[in-house]
Amino acid sequence: MKAFQAIKMVGGALIVLASLSAYAQSSDATAPATDSSATSAKATKSANRALGRKVRSALSKTKGLSIANVTVRARGGAVTLSGSVPEQPQVDLATQAAQGVAGVTSVKNALTIRPVGQ
Repeated sequence: MKAFQAIKMVGGALIVLASLSAYAQSSDATAPATDSSATSAKATKSANRALGRKVRSALSKTKGLSIANVTVRARGGAVTLSGSVPEQPQVDLATQAAQGVAGVTSVKNALTIRPVGQ
């Protein structure tokens, strides 16, 4: 009877060890994927910021365009312009300037006309 209990104990211990080993292997396999996705997210965010800076720079160099109240957001090549400009022709001018920047795939213009005196 004691031998039977000892065999049960050894068998149970082997099952526990096998399950712990299998758990550790699957956990190790997913760790590198998490690191690469975090790196990829950082690279994407950095690229979006760089594109936003390029567009903002292009807007600031455009003659006849007041960008004091203009915000530029970039996400994967899609650029959104928001804020306000003093005159309607500046809305179209801002769109054209943003479309001329390398890396811009589309421009969403959400600019409004600022009332006179503001």
